[in-house]
This record gives sequence, structure tokens and C-alpha cells, in this order.
Amino acid sequence: MHDGRLAGLLAIDAVLIAIAAWLVLAVLSLFLLRRRTAVARAIFPLAAVAGLLLGAAALWGLAGGAETAVLAIGLPGLPFHLRLDGLAALFLALLGFAGAGVSLYTGGYVRADDATPPGLFAFGYLLFLASMAMVLLAADAYVFMVMWEVMALSSFFLVIANHHSEETRSAGFLYLLIAHLGAIAILLCFGVLAGKTGDYGFADMAHRQLTPFWASAAFLLALLGFGAKAGVLPLHVWLPEAHPAAPSPVSALMSSLMLKTAIYGLLRVSLDLLHQPQWWWGALLLALGLATALYGVVFSAVQTDMKRLLAYSSIENIGLIVAGIGLSMVFRAYGMNALAALALTAALYQAASHAFFKSLLFLVTGSVLHATGQRNLGHLGGLIRTMPWVAWLGFVGVLASAGLPPLSGFVSEWLLLQSFLFTPGLPNGFLNMLIPVVAAVIALVAALAGYAMVKFFGVIFLGRPREASLAQAHDAGIMERTALVWLAAVSVALGLAPNIVIQALDPVTRALVGAGLGPTVAQQGWWLLAPISVERASYGPAVFLAGVLAASLLAALLVRRLYHGHLRRAPPWDCGHPWQSARMQDSAEGLGQPIRQIFEPFFRMRRELPDPFDTQPRYHVEIEDRFWLGLYLPVARAVDFVARQAGRLQQGRIAVYLLYSFATLLVLLLLVRR
Repeated sequence: MHDGRLAGLLAIDAVLIAIAAWLVLAVLSLFLLRRRTAVARAIFPLAAVAGLLLGAAALWGLAGGAETAVLAIGLPGLPFHLRLDGLAALFLALLGFAGAGVSLYTGGYVRADDATPPGLFAFGYLLFLASMAMVLLAADAYVFMVMWEVMALSSFFLVIANHHSEETRSAGFLYLLIAHLGAIAILLCFGVLAGKTGDYGFADMAHRQLTPFWASAAFLLALLGFGAKAGVLPLHVWLPEAHPAAPSPVSALMSSLMLKTAIYGLLRVSLDLLHQPQWWWGALLLALGLATALYGVVFSAVQTDMKRLLAYSSIENIGLIVAGIGLSMVFRAYGMNALAALALTAALYQAASHAFFKSLLFLVTGSVLHATGQRNLGHLGGLIRTMPWVAWLGFVGVLASAGLPPLSGFVSEWLLLQSFLFTPGLPNGFLNMLIPVVAAVIALVAALAGYAMVKFFGVIFLGRPREASLAQAHDAGIMERTALVWLAAVSVALGLAPNIVIQALDPVTRALVGAGLGPTVAQQGWWLLAPISVERASYGPAVFLAGVLAASLLAALLVRRLYHGHLRRAPPWDCGHPWQSARMQDSAEGLGQPIRQIFEPFFRMRRELPDPFDTQPRYHVEIEDRFWLGLYLPVARAVDFVARQAGRLQQGRIAVYLLYSFATLLVLLLLVRR
């Protein structure tokens, strides 16, 4: 506990008030089951206000010490123990502020004719938000697992909100299956951490000394459990299936916020409850993170479905975060706490920036989907003319996701690359040789991410419309625009004020790795970022932005002076072809072709080639995931075979069942005699 009170109110009290507001609104929404206007104009805007309250309270708690609370709910004699520390406060702030934008957008997104009634959708949505917040507040394994399951179930019903589609139901069940696989691993991890004491409080687990074997077992179980929820390779297959199936606001919540609860859980176990990582734990995370990032970005670059493209992009971002955590653990294992803080800061910064720019991009796809009814990139194009608000705000998210300065995505990737530059000081020759190669691959991932974002924005918004119906597309409404502006503004702010953000992250890194970058960056003021020293590396986002604006203004003045302000409009040169049409533009398949050729071993491709004499030739290629074909389908077939064999035992005759019972008793008697 600490003495940071405001009129007797603690930060954790304010957080619980915001969560209670979500739950009250969830109950109220059940009484407004089919009243779309009331749900859209009252429930979701109030949920956004509660999100802002949660974010502000979490920032307040981030600046103070740890606070605890006990709620008299749960089982008799087993109340809910809650704790708000720096790590929980950071992720609660992301949940509150990003969730506020998504909630406000959802108020304009819901429709009365959706498969799930608006009130029921709002109930599941708000329960999902509240359960994520309670996962972050949990102070023992009991509360954590209960809320983890509520989060999984509520998100499952949100994924299948459009349940009339068989594809949607299949995606939902795949997600639920992998979520429960992960939950079993997390439960076993907590069992190992508790040992024979039976005490599942996080504080007691953190003080318990485990042997290297059992500590490694707990870490591997945590990696399996939280990796399944985060989408780490090879447990990533549910993301590209669930995100296209779910409504766009749900996709935004799952990608930008729910995946972060898995990152939070991994940090909580590996750097807090275990608190003495071994170097190979970090090396394993580094390898998995790198493989996940590269796999995700390559698949993102070849997608033709805009939501599936963003889903694979999220896999790439999660891979970068996991790689940063792994590098931090390597540094921590060798006692290099300052460099561990640098790598961890990069991972946390990436998590924060991803929460906002990926929410923004998924909501952009929601606006495009509502305006056009199309999700396939091959049927879109030229929407910047009819949807300028969505296009220009989406452009901010694209720049941030591509890692271009001066936006948030660049800062996190720049910090991550800076942390790799200092690895030659490691007292491990193998890692010193390997990690520079890893840094080069991360640079490749960043370049491919930019390629995928150019494809995403260019095919959807630039060029000419590929369908005649796109001329009827409409821009987003006022609530959606406000939400998109909020998310874009935060993405810009995170890029322009990295020193302020890093100083806010300082309590988290100090608690987890024993060091922080706060004092170092504070010496340079707000405008210059130098994580180690100015001599080693520095970056000035404000100076960069000023240079870009000055160069743009100078170019505009020069053009105006050279042409004396007179403009002459003429049709663009069309390569001598007078019958140019939208079909001649670069398509999603065409832009992805170089990546398919270079990284062909990653894919299994099925092509449909047109007839040479077809007057309207169409080319179609389908990309399949080798992990799905080589790992998951054989397991599914084996389970189906075992189930069919077991079904033969159910013949429906009492004599057969009595025979089974008699045979079982004989086997047990023989075992007892031995």
C-alpha cells in the first residue's frame, strides 16, 4: 500500500469503479436487447467514458507504489485478492485508453439486423472488457484462472456473433479449443509455482525458491499457455481464422488488447514470479519471437483478405514483442541490467504502440466493410475519394504499423534494434555470433511490414474503384470518426514524446529487471531520445517532423513559383493504351507475387490459371499454412479416428455394457493381486 490518496480514494479503487461501471452497463444492456439506438447512443459511449476513467486511474497507479484489495466474492472462504502494481497498471492503461476508442466506435458500428441482438452483443463486449481488466488485477492464481476463463468464453461468443455462417462457427470453436489448451498449461504452471504448499498467491510464489528443473518446467508451461493466447508459432493458427470471422471492433479488442494479456502473463511469470531467468529461456523466446515475426509478416504480405492481412500482421508484432522480452531475459541472466531494461522498454513500447495503431487499422476495415460489403482486396480500390476521413486516419495507422518515423511504431523498433547493437558484450560466444544475424532478420521483418502496409492502403484506398458499387460507399459516422481520431492521435503522441513514455515505463522495468532508462532519457529533455548516451545513438522525433514539414512546405512553394500558380489538367499517360480500366491496376495478388516467389517454402499454394483465350481472364491463388496442414490436420484426423472407434463401444445393448463392466473388474482384480 502507499499513501498516494486523493480524497481518501486509492488508484485501485478508481480502477474497480471503472470495472464496476462496465459490469453495470453490461446488465443494463440485457434490458435493451433489441433497442439498437439506446445501446449505440448510451451504452457504448458510457463504456468509453469508463475506459477513460480506467486508463487515468491506471496511470495514477503507475506513478505510485503497489496497492492491494480484497473483494468478498468468489467461493466461501476464498475471496478475490487483487493487486495493482506497475506492470498491471501499464496494461490496464492500454486497456482503458484503447478500449475507450474501440467502445465509442462500436456505438456507431452495431446494427439492428445483426445476427446477435445489439443488447446481447453489448453484454458480451462489456463482460470481455471487465474480465481482461480483472485478469490484470489478479493477485492469486484462483482469480487469474477464473477471469481468464471468463475472458475466453466471452470472446468466443463475440467471435461467433455472426453465427449464421459455418465458417464463423468453425473459427470460433478453433479459437476456443486452443484457448483451453493454453488455460490447462497455465493452470499446471501455477501448480508448479505453488509446489506442495497449496498457496496460490502471487506474492508467496515470488518468494518461493524452485530448483532449476522446476523453474524451467514452470517457464515452459507458461510459454505454452500464454503463447497459445498470444499467437506465438506454432500456436498462431486461430488468429487468421478468428479475426476475419469476428466483427471488426471485436477483432480490434482481441488483437490490440487480449493478446497483451498473454504478454502480461508471460512477463508476470518469467520476470516476476520466477525473477531469476536462465539465459536459455531468453534464447528460446528470442528464437520463437523471431520465427513468429518473420512468419507473420511474410503471410501478411501475400494476403488478399484485409482482416486476415491484419491478423498476420498482429502475429508479426507479437513476435517482435516476444523477441524483445527474450533479449531482456538474456541480459538479465548475465547481470547486465541496464541493457535488460533497454530491451524490455522496447518490448513494452511495442506493446503500447501496437495497442493503438492495430485498433485503428481494424476499425478502418470495419468502416470499409460496412460501406462496401467487401472484405476481399480484389474488390476494393479508390475509396479515398468517397471515404476521406477513414482513408487519412487509416494512413496514420499504416505509417505507425510500417515503423516509419515519427510515429510510435518506429520508436519501439528503433529501441529494439539499439538493444541488439549492444549484444557483443555478452559473455557467451554463441549468442554474440547469433544475435547480429537476428538483428538483421528483424530489420528484414520491419521492411516487409512496410511492404504489407503499402499493399493494404494502396489497394483499398488508391487507384480506381474495382467495382461499380464502390461509388456508393459512404464515409464513417461522427462516432466512428471521433474514435479513429482518438486512436490516431495517441499513435502520433507516442511517436513524438518517447522520453515521456519511457519515463512512465521506468517503474515497470525497475521492478522486473532492476534498472530503468528514466534518468538517462530525462537528461536530454523531451525532444531528444538517447537511451544509452548521445554519443552512442540518438533520435529527435520533433526535429524529424519539423524537417519533414519544412521540406514539404519548401517543395510546395517551389512548385508554385515555377508554375506561377497556373495548373493545367490533362489525362495521365496510359502507356499508349486508350482503354485503360481498373483491371489494369496492381492487384493484391500482383503485389504479393514477389514475396510468394522469394519465400515459397513458407507456403503451400494452389493456383487457378486463366485460359489463354479468355476475354476476361482471372487469376486466383490460395495460400495455405504449412503448420495447419502438417500439424493440426493430422491431429484432428487422429482424434476423429479415435472418436469413431470409441463410438463402436456404444451399441445401446445392456448386455454389452455389463460385459465391459465385468471385464474391467477382472483387470482390476488381476492388478491388485500383483
